[in-house]
Amino acid sequence: MASADERRLIKLSASGDPEAFGRLITRYEDRIFRLAKSVCAGLPSDAEDVYQETFLTAFKKMRGFRADSDLGTWLYRIASNLCFMRYRKKSREPFVPLLDRPHDHDHEGSGRQYPDGEPTPEEGARKKELALQVSRALAKLPVDYRLVLTLRDVEGLSAGKTAKALGLSVAAVKSRLHRGRLFLRDEFARETR
Repeated sequence: MASADERRLIKLSASGDPEAFGRLITRYEDRIFRLAKSVCAGLPSDAEDVYQETFLTAFKKMRGFRADSDLGTWLYRIASNLCFMRYRKKSREPFVPLLDRPHDHDHEGSGRQYPDGEPTPEEGARKKELALQVSRALAKLPVDYRLVLTLRDVEGLSAGKTAKALGLSVAAVKSRLHRGRLFLRDEFARETR
């Protein structure tokens, strides 16, 4: 349930207050971006678009938000719907996974080749390869399973909140989660052969 402060910000946002809405965004922006990035696996520009469209849609529809429900679940629902729409639109286009990760090679002035906490080149290569394997496996996963896996395993939502965010039954969420995990396990097994 929302705190008194969040309910106040929701009410102000519903009346069109952009500053109050900006404060709400800061509470949920990381979660929504992680969802968009996971579901739009390999397409960072789509993840950024879904992230921005989620909050734009939320601001436009804030008057229709029922404050008796959870704002985070409502935002997940908007983001999920946007992901589904993008997926359907692009389903006929070929998919080429790309990694969009900044490179940090600037360790000047440290006086050490590998500062404390920095991975060695071998560790960095292993992490990069694992990230690539995860990205490829997620990209092969059907979007409805990808959404459930992201909400449950990455965001840590309960089965009930995931079901509400996606408009599914709890049984359907559990089924998709199980099938999605099996799919990923099989994909990783193929990758390591």
